[in-house]
Amino acid sequence: MPKVDAYQHGEPCWADLQTPDVEAAKNFYSGVFGWTYRDFPTPDGRSYSQAFTDGELVSVIAPQNPSQQAAGDPARWNVYFAATDAASLMQDAVHAGGTAEFGPEDVGDTGVLAFLAPPGGGTTGIWQAGTHRGSSLSNEPGALSWAELSTPKPQAAVGFFQELFGHEVTEYPQDDGASYSALMAGGREAAGVLPSDQGAAAEWHIYFGVADLRAAVKAALAAGGQVLVEPADDSAEGPATIRDPQGGVLSLVQVAP
Repeated sequence: MPKVDAYQHGEPCWADLQTPDVEAAKNFYSGVFGWTYRDFPTPDGRSYSQAFTDGELVSVIAPQNPSQQAAGDPARWNVYFAATDAASLMQDAVHAGGTAEFGPEDVGDTGVLAFLAPPGGGTTGIWQAGTHRGSSLSNEPGALSWAELSTPKPQAAVGFFQELFGHEVTEYPQDDGASYSALMAGGREAAGVLPSDQGAAAEWHIYFGVADLRAAVKAALAAGGQVLVEPADDSAEGPATIRDPQGGVLSLVQVAP
């Protein structure tokens, strides 16, 4: 498994889970991905867990914040884009028609954290690396493989990310007349943008790699999860979409180890 030494400006570099039950989530995802964990205390007396694949850091499972807990929100996955200067990016986000939702905030010496949203919505994490660069693996079993934003304003969102990160864009026309936009960073496809269903809120959806898609789907069911989208009969690679017992939704895609 080749390690990722650094992420380019505008590449998805990290995904983490906020959940109402950290221990239950750890059990579920260890069943699906084989993750192992290292626990750390939080200032309020709870704990969060770093998740590892073959000893490489790939994610974090963290408790919900107080407002999420009070609202009874389900678990949710967050995705983060690498940025060279989070503070400047947040200023640019407002000028580009987006919303600065949180930060930037220093997270010790590990990096700088912020959240913003493009026109039309879709909370997007921003990470300026310090000692923590992001996931040590990418597009490998047990690691983040892809992220895509579904939004009622896909063209505005694409233009927003182009202005912020300098993404080039490849368009893929769809059978329904819409278009799937692939955001390019460093000459590679980094993330996708597509129109949302009628009336649906904008949100990011993430994909994690697995070595055996059908085995991972069975493991998710055995661990108490739900399968929202079954893998296609004619596709060994997927994707398949699952929901964990606390409500966190993500897709699985088969990748070569």
